[in-house]
Amino acid sequence: MSTPMSSRFVPDRASEDKDSIKGSGPLPSVLLVDDDPEIREQLRWGLKAHYTVFEATNREQAIEIFQQEPIALVILDLGLPPDSNGVTEGLETLEALLSHDRRAKVVVLTGNHERANAMKAVQLGAYDFIEKPVQIEVLKVILQRAAYLYQIETEYQALVERDRRQGFQEMIGASPPMLKVFDLVRRVAESDIPVLIVGESGTGKELVARAIHRHSARRDGPFVAINCGAIPETLLESELFGHEKGAFTGAHLQRRGRFELAQGGTLFLDEVGEMSTALQVKLLRVLQDHCIERVGGRVEIPVDTRVLAATNTDLWQALKEGRFREDLYYRLNTVTIAMPPLRERGDDILLLAQSLLQRYAEEAGRKITGFTREAISAMERYDWPGNVRELENRIRRAVTLSDNVRLTPEDLDLDNVGHVRVGMTLKEAREAVERQVIEKTLKKTNGNISKAATLLGVSRPTLHDLLGRYQIKTKR
Repeated sequence: MSTPMSSRFVPDRASEDKDSIKGSGPLPSVLLVDDDPEIREQLRWGLKAHYTVFEATNREQAIEIFQQEPIALVILDLGLPPDSNGVTEGLETLEALLSHDRRAKVVVLTGNHERANAMKAVQLGAYDFIEKPVQIEVLKVILQRAAYLYQIETEYQALVERDRRQGFQEMIGASPPMLKVFDLVRRVAESDIPVLIVGESGTGKELVARAIHRHSARRDGPFVAINCGAIPETLLESELFGHEKGAFTGAHLQRRGRFELAQGGTLFLDEVGEMSTALQVKLLRVLQDHCIERVGGRVEIPVDTRVLAATNTDLWQALKEGRFREDLYYRLNTVTIAMPPLRERGDDILLLAQSLLQRYAEEAGRKITGFTREAISAMERYDWPGNVRELENRIRRAVTLSDNVRLTPEDLDLDNVGHVRVGMTLKEAREAVERQVIEKTLKKTNGNISKAATLLGVSRPTLHDLLGRYQIKTKR
């Protein structure tokens, strides 16, 4: 094999554009694979200010560089020697590169009349394609988005490893709200104090309870969960405290309840706000005296069980309305962990989506490598009312039914998630888009008005006026 025609072009730090990237870490790496020196030179000079550039003229050189260097992005001409007039060599190069690292984003160069070949490359896993002659500014936009996704997927791999070491295997997140959750989990796990986990349905409250148990001194004991809202009131008492033989019709045998089954471990009471006031009294007594009585029994049974509770309702409001006991509220609410809704977790949406896709694709034996850029945009726009549980269900369904290498908005049933609809006036459509952009920017800045105004290109007073007009609430 000939000596690879690869070279690392270190950007000139003199220009204003290049100065703007100082301090932002190493430049993303891009590999140009094309046997036309003029095209390589054009791309090199257009990209070298923002990327570390490598070059190759054929498949062998491309693979060698790809294996030796941390390549994030590839610009690939499908017409490579010895099949310069066809696409066989280019497609084989694409498959070889992705087999080495599926995270790499490959942008295919194609002629005006070769769209079918470009689409075939996308089906094989290419990130995108661009037609010749290449418009550098268009290519820069494509690469910028591709580099962002590469970074997200790399961060996901790092998070998986970190969470594996720290015991948060099923909880993926790097957003400030989730980092706060992780910190609270570590702190409360060291003691046996009661913890109340609050949050919307589907945010992962049981995962938090399991993480607390896993980090506690009770980790070798059982973890027992019960959904208080899913069991009829007439049966819930027996489920919690057990019953003696003959305690009621159908009680043919003595049965231990969840408190006893969780002896030496942790009992998780999900949707505790749905518990009747009568049962609340009995629960309070257990928390105070650490003893239970089975239904139909008269003997007090000591229990050594830590209680964690969760709810998606406003217990304080229930307390004021007389539906929840004040003494039990304060007994359960020694420490509160608030689970953020998915829509407030920023890039965690993509981290979770990548994690779930990898899990379900492996379980189903499907070769699905990622999401199209349209699917990613749709996931970022969507409000996720069902939170992580909804994300799980959509991705599981898509993996099962899709025939695509990368999932599309249609696969995720997110092809109509925009707020603009047919029949809107131009004024209504403009306002809908404006509101959506403002809300998304605020999420990115974690509610920081000054940063959001800067990103939106408006003054703080103007942004405040827009927030008032659209009744958008901020965290600050």
